Amino acid sequence: MGGLELRADCARCEGLCCVGLAFDQGAAFAFDKPADTPCRYLSDDSCCGVHAALVERGFSGCARYDCFGAGQRVCTELFPGRSWRESPELARRMFEAFRVLQQAHELSLLLCTASRLELSPSQSARREELELELERAGARASDVDRLVAEVRVFFQELRALLPDRVLARRRFLLAS
Repeated sequence: MGGLELRADCARCEGLCCVGLAFDQGAAFAFDKPADTPCRYLSDDSCCGVHAALVERGFSGCARYDCFGAGQRVCTELFPGRSWRESPELARRMFEAFRVLQQAHELSLLLCTASRLELSPSQSARREELELELERAGARASDVDRLVAEVRVFFQELRALLPDRVLARRRFLLAS
């Protein structure tokens, strides 16, 4: 795995997922919430007031959500000692950085998982290069957008390494 911490640590975050992300009422969320708006259950200490009963209250989407460490990275590396509560401009910058880093961390996790495949030396080197680039990209959306495309191409090249049964299952799921 690269140098990124890919596990959420909510204690080192300011509840960025509870504010910066939007969700629509449905099976996974009990009500609509627009992006950049605090969830009604977010407390002043940036903790969820109903965390122990998320599923029972209709928030299975929150219970399953993982930012893969993007939240604490925004709060401890990019904006240390700051809070989105300080000003609307700071909040906007923090939420955008969170959304970008969450995507970068997700891709890093996929690349880390790909290291378990039997990669050729050149594939292994490319995987490590992409991980490093994602780590260095930080919260620059343009860099992450470019890397999303590059990671997608990399994974398309790896399809030949997947067993036929995995590809058949994927085709079946996509056809359903």
